Parts: sequence; structure tokens; C-alpha cells
Amino acid sequence: MQRPLVLGTRGSALALAQSQQTADLLTARTGVPVELRIISTRGDRNQVRPLAELGGKGLFTAELEEGLRVGEIDLAVHSLKDLPTDDPAGLALGAIPLRADPRDVLVGPPLAELPHGAVVGTGSLRRRVQLLHLRPDLQLIDLRGNVDTRLRKRDEGVCAAAVLAAAGLARLGVSRPDLRPLGVHEMVPAVGQGALAVQCRADDAAVLDLLRVLDDEPTRRCVRAERAFLATYGGGCNVPAACHAWPLDGGGLRAVAVVEAGALRRAEAEGDDPEALGRALAQALPRA
Repeated sequence: MQRPLVLGTRGSALALAQSQQTADLLTARTGVPVELRIISTRGDRNQVRPLAELGGKGLFTAELEEGLRVGEIDLAVHSLKDLPTDDPAGLALGAIPLRADPRDVLVGPPLAELPHGAVVGTGSLRRRVQLLHLRPDLQLIDLRGNVDTRLRKRDEGVCAAAVLAAAGLARLGVSRPDLRPLGVHEMVPAVGQGALAVQCRADDAAVLDLLRVLDDEPTRRCVRAERAFLATYGGGCNVPAACHAWPLDGGGLRAVAVVEAGALRRAEAEGDDPEALGRALAQALPRA
């Protein structure tokens, strides 16, 4: 019997859920057993300070990537939006599975029905600037912690509403009547939002070959455009920039991007080449 592959994951409920779902799918399609190994990251160890203060580069990925390099694990599953846009030496994105719902979700009353000056919780600069563009009267507070913690804080009245990612709620099986998805033009998602990235060593031909069964080419093309936008514009957790791409009927991609540069600036374009499309959007927008 083939030895199990070791899949590195963060220890949060969401990370474990999406890692286990990926492991189960890989085993179902290849017959290869996969076991999970929890690795704590800097972002997990500090659930208090805002992400922008901690520094976003590798905040939830660096320790997993080191585990790959030293051979402690064979693969790692990340939320793709957590991955820096530069490719780490010696590692590869072996698979980008079919993307889940990329939208953000407002948990609470509809945005238009929130009282004047209502308190809304989010730990994301990207979400903050777009919320204030839609409702300048809102009071925004930083909301860190896992999904359950943020939902509990909202239910305890810490804020009137909170903004979370639809994909994370779905992967945890969260269903409640006050989930209100925000359209991708109303609230442009983070680069890679809703997508997972399965990372492995670039020289591990056997694992790379196995991971092909998980890869979804349309999703990969979309996130290539989004990541090219962010790499060209420059940014991370400290820059309120967002981009979302989707496939068009008959081929090609369309993408929308926003940045905060004195005011919220927006650009939208179509193209066949993902990287060229992302770069063109970045070059069309002013610098913060």
C-alpha cells in the first residue's frame, strides 16, 4: 500500500474543513490516502492585531511553505487569497481546484436598511473602503478571529453587521437567514477569493502528477489575471486593492478591479491573455 501523503494545514475550523475536503477528493480520484498535519502560522497565533499591522506577506502561509521545503509535509492547502503573488523558490501551485462562490456576504440586515452610523465589523482594508464608498456614514470596527468568533461577535451585538467570505461560510456548512451576498461589482472580491491553492515542491514530479486531477483550468486562468493585477499594482493587506475575473462564453475573460486612491477608482476590461489583462487593469488605475 502506498504511504499516505501528508497535507499541511492551518488549525482553524475553516482550514481543516477545506483541507479535508481537498484530501477526500484527491483520494477519491487517485486512490492515494492523505493525512492532515496541523501547522500553526503567525496569522493564527495573533488574533487581536489588525492584519495590516501584522504585515500581510506570508502571514498565513510561510510556516506551511517551510514545512514543504524541509519535507515535513508533501502538500499544503491555502486559501488562494492568502498567498503572496510572487512564487516562492522551490515550490509550485500544483492545483487550483474549481472556485467556490467568490462573493462577500453581509451578515445582518440589508446594507441599505442599516441605521445611520451603524457599526459594521471587518478585518479587511479592501472591504472597509468599499463599504464606506457605499455607505459613508457607517462606523467600521476591526473584526478578527475565525468564522465562528466573528459570527458570535455579531450576534452578541458587538456590531450590527459583519462581512465575511461566502466560500468560507459554505465550506463550514453555515446557513442562516441573515446572510446577504454582495455582488462582485458592489463589493469587488479579494484576489483569488473563493479559490484554493494546493502547493507542493516544484521538483516533486509524483505529487505534481497526482494533483492534475484537482486542477480546474478556467479557475486557474481567472486567478492568474487577478494575481497579475495585484503583482503589477503592488500591494497586499496594506493596500486596499481588489480584482475579480470570470470566464466569458466562447472564451476570454472579463475582470473588474478597484483601488483606493483618494477616492474609490474602478476599471473593467476583457482579454484572452490572463496576465496581460491583469497588468492592463493595474496600469489603468491611479496609484494610491
